[in-house]
Amino acid sequence: MAAKVDTDECVGCGTCVDECPQETISMNDDDIAEISDECTECGLCVDACPTGAISL
Repeated sequence: MAAKVDTDECVGCGTCVDECPQETISMNDDDIAEISDECTECGLCVDACPTGAISL
């Protein structure tokens, strides 16, 4: 199971993309983070997100 993104809280900064060691996060056309099923739930994106939009 992958980490979850609260689309109402995501501001599209891309910090999570830069932090993900597995490269499983991308930004969609609306500049909202999307996390693939390959996510290992390491939690680095959760800690890095400035708005708290990502949870495990």
